[in-house]
Amino acid sequence: MTILSPPRPELVAEASPFRLFRIEVAGVRRLSWHLVRITFTGPELSAMASGGLDQRVKLIFPLPGQREPVVPDGARPYQALRSLPLEVRPKLRSYTVRAHRPEHGEFDVDFVLHGDTGPASEFAGRARAGDRLLVYAPNAECPAVQGRCGVEFRLDAVRDRVLLIGDETALPAIGNILAALPGGVRARVYVEIPDASDAQYLASAAQLELHWLPRHDRRPGDALGSAIRAASLPGEWYAWLAGETGTVASLRRHLIDERGFDRAAVTFMGYWRHGRSEDEPRA
Repeated sequence: MTILSPPRPELVAEASPFRLFRIEVAGVRRLSWHLVRITFTGPELSAMASGGLDQRVKLIFPLPGQREPVVPDGARPYQALRSLPLEVRPKLRSYTVRAHRPEHGEFDVDFVLHGDTGPASEFAGRARAGDRLLVYAPNAECPAVQGRCGVEFRLDAVRDRVLLIGDETALPAIGNILAALPGGVRARVYVEIPDASDAQYLASAAQLELHWLPRHDRRPGDALGSAIRAASLPGEWYAWLAGETGTVASLRRHLIDERGFDRAAVTFMGYWRHGRSEDEPRA
């Protein structure tokens, strides 16, 4: 194996809508006790695209003892990486692009800090300018991208009411979605956070009703579940849910089966699972 080399032009042209980019840390900003924002830059990022909203990418972290991730060389390095044995495979984690500045070759990612319990939190807790990663992100040079690859929120489905539900891992997406909503839309937002100090300012032209739900010592999802089940939600809504997988699945069932939400008007993503690592094989 060798460190990823820049793709040849003929490979970029026929590549999938996503590709690997070499990146490094340009800046680190602590948002709160549990949240940190890291700015990444890289010489290839002029070819990275983003659809905004809940745009997800995959960050690839080096193994212990490596200065940067090592991946197989070739035309399809990401696919080859995923086929490596676990003991030599770099760690991959999905994240939301919080802000994208293609004119400067930069993008921001907000990390939740929970100690050295995973590769992303461990990296973010110690990140310094110059630290190197890889990102698997939309390829602006691929005509099929059209700004939608990795974006789940359906702005075209929004009428006059939007319901956003998530935990701290969904905050970057919620912030982007609120910023994109037009005036006249009513947005009801419920966010479970570790502590009240993790609340942050979220700008929006929409008529915003924002509920911060500090978790404190409760199990993840308990505060969120209680708030949604107690909420009055008359009328028709487009709902977007993201966060802990079990909580998201339970609240989706609640909205559809008990509240009568149109199944097509509920978008949901499980970002993480309580008590399990993303590296564990799925059943």
